[in-house]
Amino acid sequence: SGAFGGRGGAGPAALGAALCSALLCHAGGRAAGPGGRAVSTSWCPVGTAFDAKQQQQPQLRGGAAGRDTGLFGVPELSCPEGFQEAQDKALQESEQLVQKACSTPPGPETVMIFDQLSDSLCRVADLADFVKVAHPDFAFREAAEEACRNIGTVVEKLNTDVELCQSLRCLLADETVMSSLDPETRRVAELFMFDFEISGIHLDEEKRKKAVDLNVRILDLCNEFLIGTHLPNKIDKHVLPEHIRYNFTAEGNYLQVAGLHADSPDDLVREAAYKIFLHSNAQQLGRLEELLASRNSLAQLVGYDTFAHRALQGTMAKNPETVRQFLEKLSEQLSKRTQKDFEIMTKMKMKLNPHNSMLMPWDHPYYSGVLRAERYNIDPGLYCPFFSLGACMEGLNSLFSQLLGISLYAEQTKKGEIWSEDVRKLAVVHETEGLLGYIYCDFFQRPDKPHQDCHFTVRGGRLKENGEYQLPVVVLMLSLPNSARGAPTLLSPGMMENLFHEMGHAMHSMLGRTRYQHVTGTRCPTDFAEVPSILMEYFANDYRVVNQFARHYKTGQPLPKNMVSRLCESKKVCAAADMQLQVFYAVLDQIYHGKHPLKKSTTEILKETQEKVYGLPYVPNTAWQLRFSHLVGYGAKYYSYLMSRAVASMVWKQCFAQNPFDRAMGERYRREMLAHGGGKEPMLMVQGMLQKSPSIEDFVDALVSDLDHDFETFIMDS
Repeated sequence: SGAFGGRGGAGPAALGAALCSALLCHAGGRAAGPGGRAVSTSWCPVGTAFDAKQQQQPQLRGGAAGRDTGLFGVPELSCPEGFQEAQDKALQESEQLVQKACSTPPGPETVMIFDQLSDSLCRVADLADFVKVAHPDFAFREAAEEACRNIGTVVEKLNTDVELCQSLRCLLADETVMSSLDPETRRVAELFMFDFEISGIHLDEEKRKKAVDLNVRILDLCNEFLIGTHLPNKIDKHVLPEHIRYNFTAEGNYLQVAGLHADSPDDLVREAAYKIFLHSNAQQLGRLEELLASRNSLAQLVGYDTFAHRALQGTMAKNPETVRQFLEKLSEQLSKRTQKDFEIMTKMKMKLNPHNSMLMPWDHPYYSGVLRAERYNIDPGLYCPFFSLGACMEGLNSLFSQLLGISLYAEQTKKGEIWSEDVRKLAVVHETEGLLGYIYCDFFQRPDKPHQDCHFTVRGGRLKENGEYQLPVVVLMLSLPNSARGAPTLLSPGMMENLFHEMGHAMHSMLGRTRYQHVTGTRCPTDFAEVPSILMEYFANDYRVVNQFARHYKTGQPLPKNMVSRLCESKKVCAAADMQLQVFYAVLDQIYHGKHPLKKSTTEILKETQEKVYGLPYVPNTAWQLRFSHLVGYGAKYYSYLMSRAVASMVWKQCFAQNPFDRAMGERYRREMLAHGGGKEPMLMVQGMLQKSPSIEDFVDALVSDLDHDFETFIMDS
């Protein structure tokens, strides 16, 4: 969203979204702790806070006369109308900063003013970005939505403000001043200019207006397309055999199909769901075609060959050619393994359904699951009792303490500070550096809350003008089931891994302590942003780590080693075919955002790519691309998941596989990869950690070697 709208982020939506306003007040006083650490009297052990989830946490009174503190401790946000007040204050501040930027001679102060300007807008807009999707009160959601829109309009104007841009251009053109700046300040200045240029600042007035109009249209199309990806399809109930109708929601004479029913053991239910849910829709197709064409027009207008070239500038991959090579080489290496996986799934299908043994796209997720369960007996019910939420949080606490010298403490909240009584606030404290920031944990399902696991930056860290550090604030959102009162919340292995993944993003936010909020924490290129979170999955699957916290919540018995080994090995069953599916999605994304006009329709491209890259047949009259919601947030960048996984795999094997608690490696990881946020080129961070520059072949080898079975476990279980 340009120079003043935040930089990228982590996860499905705008996860790096940023920055809430006023500094959070602490509940209760402080006493000096060991190593100069400030220990708050309102802190308690993290595990206790989560296993006592059903007990309503005490809330301290707010300010004078018990007035509510306001969301996240922001005084204005004690009521929905406060968004208007916060927004007005931010806009007033931004006007003063624009004047200051335009009248300041070129120097490091120019970059600082630009960063303040970005911060003043982001700390309202990005807090509102979270509130508009997660607050249970419709009035708050609506007010937040309005604030996002209003600040978005101002951002569009600033991104095409010629005088403002000129002040930055003067700095970049002054070689003497530029050579005196430190690398981070230079990079941030260049990033601001890059953001101006992709908004068309260098164009004449007519073309600039066209760029703004295209940006607005693209935003609208993204929102419309995203809504369309989730809408159910209806079908006359008489079209389906009577014995499977109960699987779908009835609405008069129609049945609603709202998903793929991939876990259904009935082949016919999965087939019907696939064909109906993915049936082509002319309106959604029109939106997608216009979105792709508009993105291409905008990219070409501001000087790029394709939208992919524009989107990949500054990433690890750098350009579409590198992404293409990476995906082609990976596909080549996976080819034989994928074929073997498809053969095993076909045999399983023949065994269970002798009349219809051809493997179809709706079979892949189901039969790979059946094979995993049959081969390794990994019923989640066997594992859940060992993964109470409190135990998992203590496990994370213990891991961070050993690796990074960091502890997590639950802190009491003030009245009005949180949006739901089961939200927990964690203080992140370093053993010598003290308080690093806050994580608000919004972990439980509730009506109207999105069913997705993600990380939101609510306020980014930055060095303030008075020399103090603005502490980062983030929200981790999960969709854990609500347990019975008094009983702990039990996590499935998948939920536990997701918790570790999201906590990887949170630690990146806490430790990416940059001078400038524009590049703080997860505000870095997309193909690097997922590295810290995926690396945490490797820790979550290592017995030495799991053994520190996985205890049966009733008996205290540790989780047996062979159960962890079986779980890890089960993930490798049909993993090549699973990865090949991801390659197919990534290739499709690259073609859609490549050279325009497209040679064929999006559906014909889907059919051709599916049969060539994935290998299972295209189903006539379906249009899977119309459900591909990642085209919105990850346009031309879907490959990022695979590239981030490759880097995480290399870091794990080289640095942590031998000893997952190695403090020296933990410090190196913080120093080389986490500390810079987006303030350093991503490949330089990877080189610093691995002590070498990895090639495309290294990326591919790392991903493929992860598919190999562990021989010891294999023999033991056989």
